[in-house]
Amino acid sequence: MATVKKTYHPAEDESIEWLFNTEIIHSEKLRATILTGILGLEAMLLMIIYFFYRDQYLLLFTTHIAIHAILIFTLIIIIYELLVLYLIGRKTQFFLVHRDILNFFNGFAEITLLSILFVLIIEYSGQPAILQAPATLTYFVLIVLSTLRLNFKLSIFSGALAATEYVAISLYYSTHFRNIPADHFYPDLTGMQYLGQGVILLISGISAGFVADLIRKNIRVSRQNIKEKNDIIDLFGQQISPQIVNSILEKRDELSGVRKKVCVMFLDIRNFTPFVETHTPEEVVAYLNKLFHFMITIIQMYDGVINQFLGDGFMATFGAPVSKGNISQKAVLASKEIIKIVKQQNRAGSIPKTRIGIGLHYGEAVIGNIGSSLRKQYSITGNVVIMASRIEQLNKLFDSQLIISEEVFNELEAGAKGGFMRKETLEVKGINRPFSLYIFQENKTQKKEP
Repeated sequence: MATVKKTYHPAEDESIEWLFNTEIIHSEKLRATILTGILGLEAMLLMIIYFFYRDQYLLLFTTHIAIHAILIFTLIIIIYELLVLYLIGRKTQFFLVHRDILNFFNGFAEITLLSILFVLIIEYSGQPAILQAPATLTYFVLIVLSTLRLNFKLSIFSGALAATEYVAISLYYSTHFRNIPADHFYPDLTGMQYLGQGVILLISGISAGFVADLIRKNIRVSRQNIKEKNDIIDLFGQQISPQIVNSILEKRDELSGVRKKVCVMFLDIRNFTPFVETHTPEEVVAYLNKLFHFMITIIQMYDGVINQFLGDGFMATFGAPVSKGNISQKAVLASKEIIKIVKQQNRAGSIPKTRIGIGLHYGEAVIGNIGSSLRKQYSITGNVVIMASRIEQLNKLFDSQLIISEEVFNELEAGAKGGFMRKETLEVKGINRPFSLYIFQENKTQKKEP
């Protein structure tokens, strides 16, 4: 049985929460920026419309108070939003701790400022016509942008507040401005109109709330996916490639304990003990790191997983936790590639004279993720592990570097079978039955190459 230990990092959840808070801050800054830009554009377009339709404007308002008030309101809102951006940047932690209260206050302030604008226009112009003008659609802009705060209740609050203030203002002034001169006639606002628009504002807030809630849920799903991916990486350390991580996320049930066919590799560095005795610890570590660096790369290239380092070697598995293609074929190709690179490094003098032994066996294993949130072990258990270990040890007997079982050989495609010589009716320590093995003869393979 081989196990891989998981180290629990208490800061992991805080890190994911930090990512979420960063997204919240980004959304609030984006909302303030968009609102500033939209209101600036709105003011500019209203000025253009006023320039071309000045006479019609003066039929509704005896003064220029409406257009002036809109420009002043736009300026106030822009200054207010810039102040919000500044405070978020300078008081980020304070904003995160009190973001719900501050967001509700901010939403209240923006909508109420717009309502105050309409009140001032009506008071100074004596015309409630502004309540039927396009400017009232600014309420909808504020409601829609509330979705970026990712708060269902806040969006509903924005819609309800806008509806309440609009209806209240309309109701009040519809009863106080009845005597309008004939040359300034504009249809009175009826109960059906202001109540109907109030209902639409409220429904808009509810709709925005559902959108905000959906966005928030998607962010939470993304957070969970990141956490699950981090859990997988933490469980297997740096032993698997990003492609395998993604495959595990798609088949997480295979971590809970299943039976499946795997190909197990045991690799051992020959004459390692004498090397240790004649070199410093630093030299030993540097030597192992240099060997394992390209060996691990090759294992991952063929979709294998390093399950356990054994001092002067390691155990690797092909087919667990995820099976991709012909796993025995990949294990054999990875083994041949490792032998080839070791030989090249020897010739180049990049490493001390090194010889390795590899054993492969294919069979059924029980795999699973065992433990708690504090510590987990990914275990591979079964006769296939014992057999692979025993086969690797036979390299010493035959002075070889790669031996595979008959089960592995039978899985190979024709092109990968070259260079193997069959050894029949061998007895292996700890195994009660005799079986056939195949020894890789590197020199024989090289002679066939052009």
